[in-house]
Amino acid sequence: MAILPRFSMLGHGHTVIMLHDADGGHLTFSPSVESLASQGYRAVAVDLPGYGYTPPSEPYSIKSLAQSCLALIDALQVKNKVTLVGHGLGAMVALEAAMRDPSQVKRLVLCAGGPPLDDASRKVWVDTRLSALDEGLGMEQIADRIVPMQTGGKAMPEGVRLIRHALTEVHPLIYRHALQALPGFQRNAAALAHVSMPTLLIGGAQDVCTPPEALEALAQILPDASTITLPGIGHWPQLESPEDFDGLLVDFLNHRRNVH
Repeated sequence: MAILPRFSMLGHGHTVIMLHDADGGHLTFSPSVESLASQGYRAVAVDLPGYGYTPPSEPYSIKSLAQSCLALIDALQVKNKVTLVGHGLGAMVALEAAMRDPSQVKRLVLCAGGPPLDDASRKVWVDTRLSALDEGLGMEQIADRIVPMQTGGKAMPEGVRLIRHALTEVHPLIYRHALQALPGFQRNAAALAHVSMPTLLIGGAQDVCTPPEALEALAQILPDASTITLPGIGHWPQLESPEDFDGLLVDFLNHRRNVH
């Protein structure tokens, strides 16, 4: 049975569910929750299994996380389809959920994630973090190492502080499970080509985990996708440049409001 995740919710209107990366829970979408609620949307920021007060799932995989996402959609009793916004690991979860039950998902926004990992991405995204855990570093020490390496030169200082805080809140064991789940997303081009709902891909020009060319390649596979790259931004666009990210998100939602 799928784990029903805990969440933070604000606003009324079309439901937008936000799925976080391995590096932090629902707090990594804090600015977006307020922005979306102010624009007439019901913003739901999820704590995936093992994060916040949500119990962990076993086995810990993209599949099980996607099942939790779909369980939440059912629990929210959404009358119409939802929009899924995923960051990093959450982008893979959003794609998996959309492929498993497209009847529930109206649109996708994939931020700094989505494509299956190649060797280069696995090395810089997964291996650097697992190596830090293997060294016995605490989460604060891991944040001190990873965040400066993978934020962009134009990152907003307040956003960087929130990235670091969210990462220190993650339990080390769950962090390991989430990182190990990342390479498990192995959907091939033929499967991804069936994801027909409108999709926006947002990335940072300085993101070494999901570089712009990886998002561009995914956009060429998805039938209805567009890509936007933010200059001077790294792996956390929604926190490094929240005004730009939220503006793009709201524009996409408003433009596609009547798309079914």
